[in-house]
Amino acid sequence: MEPFVALESAGAAFAQRLGLVSESDWDTPTPCEGWTVGDLFNHVVGGNVMAVRLLAGASKEEAVRELTAAPDGDPSAAFSSSAEAQLAAFREPGALERIVHHPAMDMPGAQLLGFRIGDLALHAWDLARAITQDEALDAGLVRFVWDGLQPMAPFIGQIGVFGTGPSGDVADDAPLQRRLLDLTGRRP
Repeated sequence: MEPFVALESAGAAFAQRLGLVSESDWDTPTPCEGWTVGDLFNHVVGGNVMAVRLLAGASKEEAVRELTAAPDGDPSAAFSSSAEAQLAAFREPGALERIVHHPAMDMPGAQLLGFRIGDLALHAWDLARAITQDEALDAGLVRFVWDGLQPMAPFIGQIGVFGTGPSGDVADDAPLQRRLLDLTGRRP
């Protein structure tokens, strides 16, 4: 799967589940420890906005402010607007080669793109789990995210954003989505 297609697919997966969130769901816990559906939503939209700002030259400190700002208005419109702006920013000439000052480390835009695809895809699953909706992700998207994260398996649990990392309890021949979820500290 081509990266821009993966970004659109991950965004669509999140948007589809977001459209199923009811007013009573916003305070529901998610698989992300300590986060409610509202917290997860704020994180995802903040991540989209942060990526746009980073690609435009924002500093690490400016990026963190974007990540923690809660969006106003209609949630679906806020997500859609941020996702469209993010896609446009990544498609700008030179964006994938540009070095951005992400809070984790300086990196090329292509690496940030991979982060955003994984974030959207995994949080689409988290959202579906929280609101008890269909958790299946597109197989091509799962493969794309797996291929990006699997090389980090030996140390992914030490990064601090993927729980304890792989449990060691999921067979190598288990469905790829299950292996990806386990790799990223999710225990469905």
